[in-house]
Amino acid sequence: MQIAGLAMGILALIFGIVVIIFPKILNYLVGIYLIIVGVVAIIAAV
Repeated sequence: MQIAGLAMGILALIFGIVVIIFPKILNYLVGIYLIIVGVVAIIAAV
């Protein structure tokens, strides 16, 4: 699971830089994140 942690760290860093450059995109990223988390939670509950 070391690779997954590294990938998540790199992904978080990239998204952080994108949000600093394009602040408006934060709304879309948060929305997409909430949709993904919601779908995963519903699938896990079934």
